[in-house]
Amino acid sequence: MARREEQRAAFEEFVAARRPALLRTAYLMTGSHADAEDVVQVALVRCVPHWGRIADRPEPYVRTVLAREVVSRWRGRRWRETSVEHLPERALPAEDVDRRLALRAALGSLAPRQRAVVVLRYFDDLTERETAASLGISVGTVKSQARDALARLRTLVPDLDPVAEPSTLTRD
Repeated sequence: MARREEQRAAFEEFVAARRPALLRTAYLMTGSHADAEDVVQVALVRCVPHWGRIADRPEPYVRTVLAREVVSRWRGRRWRETSVEHLPERALPAEDVDRRLALRAALGSLAPRQRAVVVLRYFDDLTERETAASLGISVGTVKSQARDALARLRTLVPDLDPVAEPSTLTRD
């Protein structure tokens, strides 16, 4: 019983420490704060039964579950989504608003796997190997998906700096 309590405490500590980063990753993958909350919640719930096995290095496992959940959700409801010409207005800082919106729209136009690769590689700063492990794909696939995604982003947002800061896409 004491072991179960220790595992529960370790899980709660992990969630408290890493939830904001997981939410950011999920938001960048889904483009929606509500979906990001749902995806993180589902991923964490799915990790609980495996906590004893993953407790020493939970981050890669949780990220893998998170990325797969995002792709599964996209596949399951892509036919129900409707595109709109204009996004609802939000109060954003005046600086870089156009760039932020263009970059978000461009990121949203990527295929789910490309988006996941870009978010994990460049916003969460994972290595190619860690990204591949998180998504269950080869390192070569990570490289080609990243190359293709970056080429598309450069086409869609020509004035994009070669190195975009993660804060460009996240909400303050």
